[in-house]
Amino acid sequence: MNAKQHLVSRTKRTPLANWWWTVDHSLLAATGILIALGVLLSFTSSPAAAVRLRLDDPLHFAVRQCLFAIGACGLVGLVSILSTRGIKRAAFFIYVGAILVMAALPFLGHEAKGATRWISFAGFTLQPSEFLKPALIVLVAWMFAEGQKGQGVPGVTIAFGLYFTAVALLIIQPDVGQTILITIAFGAAFWMAGVPISWIPIMGGSAAAGLGAIYLLLPHARSRVDRFLSPEGADTHQITKASEAIANGGLFGRGPGEGVMKQGVPDLQTDFIYSVAAEEYGLVFSLALIGVFAFLMVRGLYRSMKLSDPFEQVAAAGLFVLVGQQALINMAVNLNLAPTKGMTLPFISYGGSSMLAMGLTMGMALGLTRRRPGAFDQGEASPLAGAYA
Repeated sequence: MNAKQHLVSRTKRTPLANWWWTVDHSLLAATGILIALGVLLSFTSSPAAAVRLRLDDPLHFAVRQCLFAIGACGLVGLVSILSTRGIKRAAFFIYVGAILVMAALPFLGHEAKGATRWISFAGFTLQPSEFLKPALIVLVAWMFAEGQKGQGVPGVTIAFGLYFTAVALLIIQPDVGQTILITIAFGAAFWMAGVPISWIPIMGGSAAAGLGAIYLLLPHARSRVDRFLSPEGADTHQITKASEAIANGGLFGRGPGEGVMKQGVPDLQTDFIYSVAAEEYGLVFSLALIGVFAFLMVRGLYRSMKLSDPFEQVAAAGLFVLVGQQALINMAVNLNLAPTKGMTLPFISYGGSSMLAMGLTMGMALGLTRRRPGAFDQGEASPLAGAYA
């Protein structure tokens, strides 16, 4: 037996072997496919984006995306190998760190496009809210589970405190898209944790009131909604070019690097990478991409619902909802089905914070859905039966 076979052998209880034989290979493969597609599409969009920004290197964004992809793969592996307790601890420290950095953004942050969401250092920009999202979902799931034990821990109160703290700092930036996203994921986690029916009208009314307040108090959010509802006479250049790019792709696209509409699409390598992919690779590729995201979410939720531990079940499901909902919002914007929000397509859009945070998210989700003794309901086979036979 060579060294590689020894490391992943069913009969040897090495950490790597334990991880390999307990992680969900289908979810791992879907994650790898998305990361690979993100690198592929970065080479498609990088030259046009570099020209628009007058950069000397036409592959500037592609090279950086390759580095981010390597980092994301590392995070997926390192985080998914953690125990449930390790994931809880990691979420706690990441949440605290992200909150502290977000609180400092008004004083130390880098402003772009009217928002202060990033902190710059050594030529890179970091968006702490991207890392906040998975950490928040894990923590609120933990608190919901503790509250259900009836041992005096005010889990629901703490969970709402964690959520409102995050929302307050996001609104200050302002970042409406991320606020909506974590609200949906938080609501999904609360629902799966067993929210009382009497709370549903209250939560629905609160969400509607929050959206109304955002519309009335934040001019940029109001203008985006107004442009979406009444595009006549409004500046819709961004979404118009994206729609034209998607339409011009046809069934099989114009070919790699042959897209022309992408040259007029602002933020083509980030928010509108889906339209670039649709023009150059066509409808078939676009549907396949949607299919990978759909598989990731459906398979992830299925695995989550099979877990017997309340914390693992709610946390894992919340993380998969987070990824799926972000993908849905990004593609809806590209297809002009929702107002523009400045939200990346997970693993596909260019960006270090987005790519690494998604690696962290999927690492946590894969770690929570790994097969462990007693982790699954009795309807499933013994998690490690045969793994070390």
